Amino acid sequence: MLRVVIVPNCKLDIMIGIIFAPMKRILIFLLILILPLIFWVRFARADEISDLQNQINDLQHKLELSQNATTPLESQVKDLDGQLTAIGVRLNAISADLNQSERDIEAQKKVLAGTVRNYYMQSFVDIPLLTLFATNDATDTLRYIAFQQISSKSDREIISTISERVAKLADDKKRLASAKAQIDKQSQFLKGEIASAKSYQSQLEGQIATLTARQQEILSAKSGTFTTSVGDVPLADDPNASPSYNPGFSPAFAGFSFGAYSHRNGMSQYGAKAMASEKSYKDIINWYYGHGVKKDDGMPSTINVSGYGEMDFQKYLYGIAEMPSTWPSDALKAQAVAARTYANRAGKPICTTEACQVFSKSKSDNPPDAWKAAVDDTNKEVIDGDVSAQYSSTTGGWINTNGGFWDTKCRSKDCWTADSWEKIANSPWFYKGWYTSGYSISSDKCGRSSPWLNQEEMADILNAWLVQGKDGVDGGRITPVTTSCWGGNPYSMGDLRNLANSKAGGAVTSVSSVSVSYTNDGSTANVSFGTNRGTVSLSGSDFKTIFNLRAPGYISIRSPLYNIEQK
Repeated sequence: MLRVVIVPNCKLDIMIGIIFAPMKRILIFLLILILPLIFWVRFARADEISDLQNQINDLQHKLELSQNATTPLESQVKDLDGQLTAIGVRLNAISADLNQSERDIEAQKKVLAGTVRNYYMQSFVDIPLLTLFATNDATDTLRYIAFQQISSKSDREIISTISERVAKLADDKKRLASAKAQIDKQSQFLKGEIASAKSYQSQLEGQIATLTARQQEILSAKSGTFTTSVGDVPLADDPNASPSYNPGFSPAFAGFSFGAYSHRNGMSQYGAKAMASEKSYKDIINWYYGHGVKKDDGMPSTINVSGYGEMDFQKYLYGIAEMPSTWPSDALKAQAVAARTYANRAGKPICTTEACQVFSKSKSDNPPDAWKAAVDDTNKEVIDGDVSAQYSSTTGGWINTNGGFWDTKCRSKDCWTADSWEKIANSPWFYKGWYTSGYSISSDKCGRSSPWLNQEEMADILNAWLVQGKDGVDGGRITPVTTSCWGGNPYSMGDLRNLANSKAGGAVTSVSSVSVSYTNDGSTANVSFGTNRGTVSLSGSDFKTIFNLRAPGYISIRSPLYNIEQK
């Protein structure tokens, strides 16, 4: 039977203290278990969450910079994604710890609630401690009352502390949820950034690394697809293609090539012509090929010639139409040795065009005396060494053979161009501005009378370089504006100027100066222009490419070694 005990109000605090006194030990025990966990979660983990939040904020700033950048950098985006992934792993670990802490606290709260409930019920059914009030010893009673007050205050502090820690744990969970939400949002953003970067880079690579088929055709046509030789008749000079030509306007700019469509391997025919006044044909062969001359008694008596079948080897050589027979004897002999070596080592039916060696049946049937003598006097002689026996009309002062060297009297650039053998021989291709479709002066000129460009045309070429490969630019439309000879749908000069104006630095509208530097290995290293937007510098190869893509008509640079003239 439940007994209801009514006590005076003044005894209520004592009664509460008596009821809850045993709870002190339970609460202290729970506090020992819970407080270290709470302090670790709150202070250790809370600090880490704050640190992570700072990192997230920093990354957000970096992402905003990346997002606002003109060119997304995939490597940077991947790095950010990797950092966010690592942060996400750490946040997941913290989340697991907080969840475990929450489960521990909830478990302890259930134990606490159950203990209080059970004790409260038992205390009203049977409260043996009430017998304390039957004692006549007031001292013990007062001591106990004081103890209970202290205990009550301690209990309240413990309960308050636990409540505060639980509340802070809940706050940490909210912050964690917010951090995770940011991670998820930024991860999604990064996925989009990476996809965008890849797409952009793919587009950029396509624009820069792979030119359109039409552009390739233009570059091939302007840069040369074959190597020519002098032929039976010396090349005629073109006064309009010389640096002394007056274009009739100023400022004027023109690209002048040293040499033409030459592979720059082996003998220069014009170089051999000049050298023949000082050296023997064997010296000429050694100069260009790095080997002497030997007689090959195993030379075949016949050769298979395309379109003619098997024919006598000597008769074939009589028909080689690669050098004028009016040239010096030692030059002709050097040519005969080179032609014999090339034909003997062809290893297949030899063609009769400039792709191999030009052959003339009529010349073979009736060879000029000087050329016939050169072939006969060098009978069975070939280059002594396993080398290419290639040759060309004009190499532009540089030979690739044997590691490369300057084709000058001093065999270096120290006496170039004055003592270049080709210049001494007055090769019309040694230094020339090209504006015709072919080698002949009579070949198509696409309406141009010279290789000279006015200021607007040169600025247009520089604008093409400034915008090529940039976002929003159709690289396939960077072709000559002269559609009458090239077709296509090129950007107009105004179009390119507007595109360049939208980029950093703006468009080139005026060109005031130009300077060119060269490498030690026979090529143009750098071209620099003084313009309205300051100095615009390009590598020699880059300028040659953009010049040949954009220059009007057939104006072109045909050698890796060139100069830009200004009037």
